[in-house]
Amino acid sequence: MSLSAAEPETIKGRRKSSAAQKALEKASERPVTTFEASELSEEDRKLAELGYVQVYKREFSWLSCISFAMSISGLYASVATTFVYPLEAGGASSAVWCWLISGAGCMCIAISVSELASAYPTSGGLYFTCKYLVPDRWVPEISWLCGWFNVLGQVAGLASTEYGCAQLLLAAVSLASGPTSDGFRYMPTARQTVGVSAAVTVMHSALNSLNTSYLERITRSYVIFHIGVLVSCCITLLVMCDYKSSSSYVWTEVVPDSGWAPPGWSFLFGFLSVSWTMTDYDATAHIAEEIKNPEIKAPWSITIALAFTYIGGWLFTIVLSYCTGDVDTLLETPLGQPVAQIFYNVIGPTGGTIFTVFAFIVLNFTGMTGMQAGARTFFAVARDEMIPLSRIWAKVNKTTHTPLYSVWLISCAAICINLIGLGSYTAIAAIFNVTAIALDWSYCIPILCKMIYGQFKPGPFYLGKASFFINLWAVIWTLFVSIIFILPTIRPVTAENMNYASVILAGMSIFAVIYWYAGGRFYYTGPRVKAQLLDEGDTTNTVSRLTEKPVA
Repeated sequence: MSLSAAEPETIKGRRKSSAAQKALEKASERPVTTFEASELSEEDRKLAELGYVQVYKREFSWLSCISFAMSISGLYASVATTFVYPLEAGGASSAVWCWLISGAGCMCIAISVSELASAYPTSGGLYFTCKYLVPDRWVPEISWLCGWFNVLGQVAGLASTEYGCAQLLLAAVSLASGPTSDGFRYMPTARQTVGVSAAVTVMHSALNSLNTSYLERITRSYVIFHIGVLVSCCITLLVMCDYKSSSSYVWTEVVPDSGWAPPGWSFLFGFLSVSWTMTDYDATAHIAEEIKNPEIKAPWSITIALAFTYIGGWLFTIVLSYCTGDVDTLLETPLGQPVAQIFYNVIGPTGGTIFTVFAFIVLNFTGMTGMQAGARTFFAVARDEMIPLSRIWAKVNKTTHTPLYSVWLISCAAICINLIGLGSYTAIAAIFNVTAIALDWSYCIPILCKMIYGQFKPGPFYLGKASFFINLWAVIWTLFVSIIFILPTIRPVTAENMNYASVILAGMSIFAVIYWYAGGRFYYTGPRVKAQLLDEGDTTNTVSRLTEKPVA
């Protein structure tokens, strides 16, 4: 059956609005690229069956895929920059137990994402899966909402990573400058932090402008460096710390410093550190078109990397908890980085500076790979004409085989967000807080659709009978921690410590809805078909059916 023969049925079955029909009819008139099945590799054929033309080089191997997935979490550096939240929430015990509990919930999300990425390996990640998981008539609306949530999460996540890089680097400079009676000789200003974050962002943009093969080589080295730093740091802290906390304090005492009551409620804010570390699960899915055998390597890389992050993060947190010393002193450190202060207290100025610099290097890998995943996200939604000026952002440079315009677009967006830090750190922190909520719900929307509509056809990575229960817990857990994410972490609440994440999230949702009714519904039809695959031996020029559900 030809694709064109199926289109009237799709138009008829989707929606009855004239705007929707006109959008679909206009989309069906756009030219597509036709391929002979025998001319394509197995991966490229699968992509053509999903409706897209292969434009990237498949350079990523097993090692680089796993390394890429691990770099997204930035375990060592992410724990270092977010350890303050469990310390305020309930002290060392909050850090330890929240990692164990929250990590299990995050693993359910990661495995659920892996399952979908295996079935539909494209640069669109879970946004693209909506095409197959919901009834035809709802594909545009649900894909639109899911896509905008993912875009928001990618941009906010990159901005927070780059800002964290700047904070760690300047914290290392402060440690190296030497102490004074009230802090350190050098203390960074907001302008310096924003300036350094912009410089780091430009550096990551330049790296992402290189050929895919160079990105693969840079990424491949990360996993060895990260594991080496993590292990050496844990050993050094345990050996050199001469004031270790007691086990009863680390495992059983809840000492909240957030102002929330009862203490059990305050304890829950320890989940924030885990959720910020174990997020952006679909980043590896966004480079699926640059991976050989992506339906196998992408999901397994996500699962292996997140399992390592879960276990490694918990063990690292336990080590830090035993080395906290006086929590009030850590929370009041002029560095603004309790873990950097722990390094300084335990190892001394030189060792503390070195391990803080290591955290900066690790977080740089997170920024670089996060930008790569974010740029592919912009490319994917632009390919489907979801965002303004889509034709520009969907272009792939013929020399580097990378989406240069999308790379610099997300870079500029991240820099603009971080410029807000010049006026108010509270405002910029609210945007950072949205990262995990926006990303996790961009995953849970397809996961919910998978469970509700029952249209999912699994790929090689499949959870079997456990799939429904793991998916269900992933959604329930996301709903639970989303409530924690939008609450202020300190009481009494003031304009300076208020969490405005709910305002940002509501504003983005309203923007997506208004933009849809104002213009999106007139041209956006969901993930589009850009390629047609001819059956082998086809002498009648009949196009084979690309998908179970053809979409214009």
